Amino acid sequence: MKNNVIPNGNYKLATRDGNRVYTSGITPKINGKLIKTGKLNSETDLTEYEQITQQAVKNAVQVIQEQLEDNESIEQMIMMTVYVNSSEDFTAHSQIADFASGYLAETFGTGITGSRAAVGVSSLPGNAPLEISLIAKIK
Repeated sequence: MKNNVIPNGNYKLATRDGNRVYTSGITPKINGKLIKTGKLNSETDLTEYEQITQQAVKNAVQVIQEQLEDNESIEQMIMMTVYVNSSEDFTAHSQIADFASGYLAETFGTGITGSRAAVGVSSLPGNAPLEISLIAKIK
């Protein structure tokens, strides 16, 4: 079932430039509502965030796919940036990003993943726990 990804402000969810699609920061929402809010900290059970992270990356992929023509597909995710709303004592940013990378590999194959950054931030819009931005190459 297709999720209704809705921008939370005056911006486009994705911009296409030739054979590249750049997404805005996409959060783990279903039909406009965050499925979880709050900061991650050193006590956070990371397994709880696998589904949450996958929802954000699914939303980002959907936004990219909405930019494609009928005969086009995603060739590669050139870059993925995962922003994690975290306290100073949280250090497992890469493990959160691994959930997104894993989803992409399972969905599109291991060759789809490209470069990646996992960044801790002090807050995100709506107190989202994470936000994912993708750059995709289209074929």
